[in-house]
Order: sequence, then structure tokens, then C-alpha cells
Amino acid sequence: MIYFSSIEERCEKMAMYVIDNQATVRDTAKKFGISKSTVHKDLTDKLYKINLFLHKEVAKVLAVNKRERHLRGGEATKRKYLFEKKTDNT
Repeated sequence: MIYFSSIEERCEKMAMYVIDNQATVRDTAKKFGISKSTVHKDLTDKLYKINLFLHKEVAKVLAVNKRERHLRGGEATKRKYLFEKKTDNT
């Protein structure tokens, strides 16, 4: 878990992580050791009041992630069934 001196600092650090890595909310939650709902709330609601420029940049990344989520879900399902197939054959 990463500790921050303030909510504002946490929001800005998470925003920079999302922008720099094109990260998802889930990736960001894992990286910072907090829940997905906290990440989402910080990046959508709190960041808007703290730093409008970062909020707009994060919103762009989150919009792309939202458009592509069905692709990531399909890949995860594919990996799951390939793994199950390999374990059934051994």
C-alpha cells in the first residue's frame, strides 16, 4: 500500500499513473493498493475539483478503456479456456 499526505496528492499521483501507462481502473487499484471504487471516485469526482486539466486527460484514457473493455474481457476468457484445456490434457 502506498501512503499519501493528502487526498489531493493521491488523486494526482493516480491520474499521472493512468495517463503515463494508459492504465485501467483495475490496474491502478492494484498498483496503489486501494479499491477500484475508490480509484474511480477519485479520478472522476474528486480530481475534477482538484485539477481540471488532469481530469480531462484521465477522462480520455478511461473513455478508451471503456470502449475496449469487451476486447480485454474476450482475451481473458480465451486465456481461461486455453489454460483449462492444457490442464485437462495433462
